Amino acid sequence: MRDGILLEGPQVSSLDDYLSRGGGEAIREVATSGTDGVIGQLEASGLRGRGGAGFPTGTKWRSIASGGPELGDRYVVANGAEGEPGTFKDRYLLRHNPYALVEGLLIAAHTVGARRAIVALKASFEIESARVAAAAREMNDAGLTEGVQIELVLGPDEYLFGEEKALLEVIEGEDPLPRLLPPYIYGLFTTSPQLGWSAGSRLDTDRAAGSNPTLVNNVETLSTVPSIIRRGADWFRSFGTPESPGSILCTISGDTNRHGVGEFEMGTPLYEVIEQLGHGMPEGRAVRYVLSGVSNPVIHGDHIDIPLSYEAMEAIGTGLGTGGFIVFDDRTDPVELAGAVSRFLSVESCGQCPACKLGTVRITELLSTSDTAIDPSSLAELSARLANVTDSARCFLPSQEQRVVASLMADMRTGLARNPPRGLLITKLTDLIGDRFELDERQKLKRPDWTYAEPEQSA
Repeated sequence: MRDGILLEGPQVSSLDDYLSRGGGEAIREVATSGTDGVIGQLEASGLRGRGGAGFPTGTKWRSIASGGPELGDRYVVANGAEGEPGTFKDRYLLRHNPYALVEGLLIAAHTVGARRAIVALKASFEIESARVAAAAREMNDAGLTEGVQIELVLGPDEYLFGEEKALLEVIEGEDPLPRLLPPYIYGLFTTSPQLGWSAGSRLDTDRAAGSNPTLVNNVETLSTVPSIIRRGADWFRSFGTPESPGSILCTISGDTNRHGVGEFEMGTPLYEVIEQLGHGMPEGRAVRYVLSGVSNPVIHGDHIDIPLSYEAMEAIGTGLGTGGFIVFDDRTDPVELAGAVSRFLSVESCGQCPACKLGTVRITELLSTSDTAIDPSSLAELSARLANVTDSARCFLPSQEQRVVASLMADMRTGLARNPPRGLLITKLTDLIGDRFELDERQKLKRPDWTYAEPEQSA
């Protein structure tokens, strides 16, 4: 893109390096702008959450800051529990510049009145956690964290760790099992009756009862905030489209010639991202499907000219997600692809909601039991299962099952020629080695109860 917002220049090597590039200036501006000034800038900028939902950032911050002390303490959490298949942008960003995240976290804490700020990462993200810990330590030693305690929480590899309600459970020492209520209603360390999986904080403490509203933002979202506060909302809006301003970090993986992560101005056509990061498709191959993670309906090959914007994606019935795009070529069978996504979601479902756990498992079975076209009775059952898989759901996972699988049903029904199985694996990316991503091969062995089967021994 014409100018970088997040990935501009070489990797940031130290706090001095970050300060020399203008880092740290936004924190000083917060003291003079105050809560309304900072939130007003974010609202004017049009920044939307980059964790997948695209919720307006300023609106979220205002909801946490509003109300008085009777609501309890405030907390701020950076969600870096990146596990969406096809996404590597948060880890790439933290390796490039963890200081922007820490500064964004501090700005958020001062703005909403939080004294504790937490960065949540998977324990397996060793490079990223070391970079964040070092950046926080340097900024603390320089006196930039005054009034805010920054903590690093390392969690499990389960997909649901990245779901914001489950994320709070992990921070409190529990398993990643989503609560009933969102963080802005029911936050961290509350003394109110616990609505999660197990009993929460004891009620015989000297802390006032309250809901403790908690701000949860994605790593990319928080890392973008310092530039907006320092350069202004109009500057941010000079990128992108009126409804989707700014830039977005994109990940390309799958059947392209190569894989990678890059920053693109919102509104850039998807095919340009595929060309620039993926170097296009192998000779003789064409794009059949693109998954924007496993949260949105598939993008068909005849729509890859779609701009990267919330409004454009919505217009074709899908979503931008986290900007992680898995590209599948014309060898891909819709039933196998739907089955691979369904299997991932079925083993990652936590089991608290029977309609979700039982439904995703059964849908996976229906999609995996035939090497030929699915018969009409199986299609009928598949449709019925998709219709009720979301019943009484605590989180969005069963809606993902419904959205992705349903988006492939038309191709299943129209008799699209079945292609030989490719052994498709939908799973998280573990690292970028050269120009290819490594996949988490253990996903093949994962069971619906989150245990793993023993690998088969070769003869």
